[in-house]
Amino acid sequence: MITVENFPNLHDFPVHWGDMDSANHVNNLVYLRWAETVRVLYFEAIGVNTSFGPEGGTGAILAWQDCKYVFPMTYPDTARVGTRTIEVLEDRFIMQTAIFSARHQRLAAVTQQTIVPYDYAALRKLPLPQAWREAIEQRQL
Repeated sequence: MITVENFPNLHDFPVHWGDMDSANHVNNLVYLRWAETVRVLYFEAIGVNTSFGPEGGTGAILAWQDCKYVFPMTYPDTARVGTRTIEVLEDRFIMQTAIFSARHQRLAAVTQQTIVPYDYAALRKLPLPQAWREAIEQRQL
């Protein structure tokens, strides 16, 4: 069971009236935008480069993601969004992001992402840097 307690670092995002679609609930893409924002904050916390110049650099690339919508959020509400690494492999790590409705005190959506180290200058994937592995492990404890 996924609970708020599984995610020690939560970020709050207000639900805007304009986030809703014609079905009168938050549009599916808004959940992914929230997940993307906390993913970048997580990258910065573990030392992954998120800013590239014309010369490229090593950073993370999103290789895959999914989203399970559990409960429809509506305006007004606050999305409480947390992310964590759930698996570390040789050339990638798997993240999980949970989005909770503050108003209803329940899980609204859960996403999973596969993150691959990527050389943006050479346009190819890389093995998982040891510094990333260590930072992920420290963050999980």
